Order: sequence, then structure tokens, then C-alpha cells
Amino acid sequence: MAVRLIPAIPRLPLVPDPLRRVQISADLGAVTTIGAEEDPLAAGMEPEAVRRIWGTVRSVYRSGVHPAVALCLRREGRVVIDRAIGHARGNGPHDGPHCERVPATPETPFGIFSASKAITATIVHLLDERELIHVGDPVCEYIPEFARHGKEVITIAHVLAHRAGIPNVPPALLDLESIGADELLLEAICDARLTSRPGKALAYHAISGGFILGEIVRRVTGRTIREVLAGEILDPLGFRWGNYGVRPEDVSRVALNYATGAPLLPPLSGLLERALGAPADQITAMSNDPRLLAAIVPAGNVVTTAGELSRFFELLRLGGELDGVRVLEPRTIRRALIEQSYREIDLTLGFPTRYALGFMLGARRLSLYGPDTELAFGHLGFTNVIGWADPERAVSGALLTSGKPIVYPELLQLWSLMRRIGIEAPRVPHGSGQVRD
Repeated sequence: MAVRLIPAIPRLPLVPDPLRRVQISADLGAVTTIGAEEDPLAAGMEPEAVRRIWGTVRSVYRSGVHPAVALCLRREGRVVIDRAIGHARGNGPHDGPHCERVPATPETPFGIFSASKAITATIVHLLDERELIHVGDPVCEYIPEFARHGKEVITIAHVLAHRAGIPNVPPALLDLESIGADELLLEAICDARLTSRPGKALAYHAISGGFILGEIVRRVTGRTIREVLAGEILDPLGFRWGNYGVRPEDVSRVALNYATGAPLLPPLSGLLERALGAPADQITAMSNDPRLLAAIVPAGNVVTTAGELSRFFELLRLGGELDGVRVLEPRTIRRALIEQSYREIDLTLGFPTRYALGFMLGARRLSLYGPDTELAFGHLGFTNVIGWADPERAVSGALLTSGKPIVYPELLQLWSLMRRIGIEAPRVPHGSGQVRD
């Protein structure tokens, strides 16, 4: 069936779109794919509630800054939404009319950027549970050369909680020519200098912390963090995706990321560049590079589908056991979720964020996960990627997007989507707010 395309916003011919939007199909059903969904009534939700949630997703897509949007929502362990809308490739702001448009489906893998941090943290807590490490130990007990320049007091917990005092990214960590050179990356991390006393300030560590944690995993197990993740979690649970990067033959299957929305101006552009280590558009372009997709970037290059990311958080919501396979003990997850920052301004991001040991926590008022979600946990990814679990609502979910806008008029629609999910999936009577034993 031919898909008739209309502009996302009115525009004059040959005039560049200042908001860098994509073309939106007149028939959204023609660019929507539905996966294996279950009866929402069996999960304690009304079918109309699912329709309202998906209607909000369609509004997010109509903003024109996301070539593809995928959402998977589990409630009481049942998949009530597993859908994708848009194109995985070929419908970027600057893609011509003759560019092949590849539909996005629930099987399309996306790069999840910083949502990778929750997966990396899970591996670290697993090794703590097995007594191979202790998160309270100094990093230099495992990486002696890390102790340079006053870093000997930095603990693993400091790194997980974004309090290590080295949030800035050494240039070598963002050099695609050296992204696979482990010794060079290790030297850059060990030679990093403190910007604040370890433990004192909350400042988001966008990239640096992941490499530290990945090296600790390698030293105590003798395996890369990619091998540990596959062997201890992904393979036993039958995951197809969900690891750092992809195999060379899978690169063409990954949804392309696109720089969309209004180009940033100072001071916001400077703030974001300081947080990410490079301009936002450069980060977006790098994320599509096969070299990055082949590398191990523990803080930012996990590739997965919405269904599998939702399933990962379902594992955590259920206390570390899924489909009869136990990966973690419930107490390990509860310890990982202990709050490490309370009503503090993140000095990197510039706004208050509740962190646990590797996870972003919800809040009663201003929350990533919707209204009154103080006990929800998960992680945000650049820019509108979210993976989370909400034990009080018996929900685990994943929202993946391929557009990378920072500023656009419809930004509040993302907040509206998470709010809609919280409203349509209210607390369950047996929801304790704790991961299930």
C-alpha cells in the first residue's frame, strides 16, 4: 500500500526547516506495527486505557522529531502494549524522497545511550552479591593505577551514584579511532583529574563512570563486561539483544539516530556539551558509526528492543527471577535502589535528580516515570529513551525513540505520555513498592 506523506508542519518549498522535523504519514496506521500483545483485562487494565496510552504515543510521533517510536509496557507480567510507529531508517530530516524507508517494528533494535547504565549497574551488583567485589571498596583496590591525582578514595559506590568527582570526559573516550583500544582508554581514565572531592558533589558522569566499572568487571572476572552480561543474564534468559553494541552482521538492523529539533544555542549548548563531552549532534552521528556499534561503552551503547528492555526491568521488578531463572537475589536489588541523593541539584545536568546506586529513582512530583512514582526506578537515555519498573503499579516498560531533539515545542508530550501510563495503570492492591521476593 502506498503511504501518502504530508509535512509535519507547514513550510514553504526550498526553505530549510529550523526545527529539523521528519515527514509524517497521513495514515498513521500504515506506519504502525503491533507485536504479540495480551488481553489487558487479564493484567487489570481496560482496553480503552491501552488505546489512550497509544493515542498519546501517536501524539509524540506527530511532533515530527522522532522518525521512530517504540513502546513496550508490561503490567502484572503481561505485555499489554508492544508497538512501533514510524521508520527505522530513511525518514530523517534531511533524507530525500528517494531514500528507502524501512519501517520500525517491535523487533527493531535501538541504541539506548545512558539507559545502558542501569544494565551495567546490575552487573556490578551481581558481582557484589557473589563477593567478587564490594561496592564500598575503593576503585584502586581493583585498578591500582587509578589512584593517581588524589583518586585513591573514590569508591565503586561513588561511581555508581555519580559522586566520584570525575564527570568530565577525557577526549580519548570519544575518539572513534581509539574506541576499541583498551589500554589507551584505561590510561585516559586513570590520568583523569578530580573536579570535586569524591563523595561531596552530585554531578552526572555521562561516559567516564562506565569505563571504570567495565574495567573492574574485567579485572575480577577475566572477561569483558560484554561477555559477563551475556553469560550471566542475557543467555540464561534467552535475550536476542541487550548487550553492548552488536555483531557486524547486525549493524544494518539497528535503527538510525537522527539529529532533530531546533539546533541548540548557548548557554544550553555549552551545558549539554559539558555533560556529554561533545556537541549533541556529534554524539548522534557517532552513535550510528559501525566502530561505536562494535565497541564496548558500558555507559552508553547497549542496543536492544523495547520488548527486551522492558523484560530486563521486569526481571528487576520481580526480584531477580524471571521465567524460572534466578539471576539476582531480591536483597541485592533492594540494596541497589537505596537513595544516594536527596533534593540535590545535579551540577552537570543542572536540575535535581534522585539517584540510587546506578539507577534513577522516581519522585512524588517531578518524576521521569509519571505522577506519584516515588518508588519507581530505571534510567533515562539520550534524549527521549526510558527504561523503568514501577513495583507499586506492577509495571515495567521501555520507550525507545530514534530522534535526538533537545528543544522542541511538543517536549511536554513526553511527560504527558509517562503521566498517562501512570494514570491508566494505577497502583495494584498487592503492590508494596518493593521488588518482589
